Amino acid sequence: MTETLWRALETCARHGRLVLVAGLVAGISLPDLAQAMRPHLPWMVAVLLFFSAFRIGPAETIGQMTRLWRPLRDVALLQLLLPVAGFALFSAIGVIGTIPALAVMLMLSAPSITGAPNFVVLAGKDPAPAMQILIFGTALFPLTVLPVLWLMQDAMPGAGDVLAAAGRLVAVVALAVVLGFAARALILPRPDAGQTRRLDGIGVILLAIIVIGLMAGVAPLIDTGWRAVGFWLAVVFAANFGLQLAVFLALRARTSHQVALSIIAGNRNVALFLVALPATTVDALLPFIACYQFPMYLTPLLLGWLHTRSET
Repeated sequence: MTETLWRALETCARHGRLVLVAGLVAGISLPDLAQAMRPHLPWMVAVLLFFSAFRIGPAETIGQMTRLWRPLRDVALLQLLLPVAGFALFSAIGVIGTIPALAVMLMLSAPSITGAPNFVVLAGKDPAPAMQILIFGTALFPLTVLPVLWLMQDAMPGAGDVLAAAGRLVAVVALAVVLGFAARALILPRPDAGQTRRLDGIGVILLAIIVIGLMAGVAPLIDTGWRAVGFWLAVVFAANFGLQLAVFLALRARTSHQVALSIIAGNRNVALFLVALPATTVDALLPFIACYQFPMYLTPLLLGWLHTRSET
């Protein structure tokens, strides 16, 4: 039975893109399950982060942090420069007070999704640079979000609650990463190639499970009409894939670090704001957050051909 389980995990690792699509389909077709899972999303995300740290290990992540300037530069680009540029663009075209503009601004200011290292693994690259950007971006989020909140204060009441949520997020990330690194050092300090593939299979399964809960807002959106669904899908694909492609082409991404930066540029932890903003604002943002899962979880399938062509 154990051998069968190992083969199943390795199969999930090989076909990770399809497993993620299966998670999206389950989230749409099982709305009751998605709604039941939604309250448990915070600890599920923490488990995914713990597992990502366990899979990568402290040696790879901490060993590469001797060049601290690089992740700091990346975080400044992603979480400061991009949202400020977005604010300038939306202000210039006169849409800064709209819900879609607010949603995109919040996305741009958010840190990396916790599943970014897993996405980089699916691209066949070293996930350590993505973990570095995730750790630094989340740790610095309470600081980098301040200018964005100041710019958006007229369009987004309750900004102070976002800062409190950011502090809680930093604590959760720190605990999950430390526990993941400690477990890796104690349980599996030097995994072989087969063990690494099985870990990748587990990571893909965790991502597919989490997306079911994140899709809880899709069914109510469909009830409002397919025109609304089409509008929000256009917004999220333009924001997510547009940023990924722009960064990828600007960097002519070849290395694991450049691929990680491209993936993270479009895939942000916008769900953080679900627990931070007033209920009325959250209700308005739910269509964006729900539809945002589509480009996020389709990234390995639809953009994977770009990333896998790059050098490791």
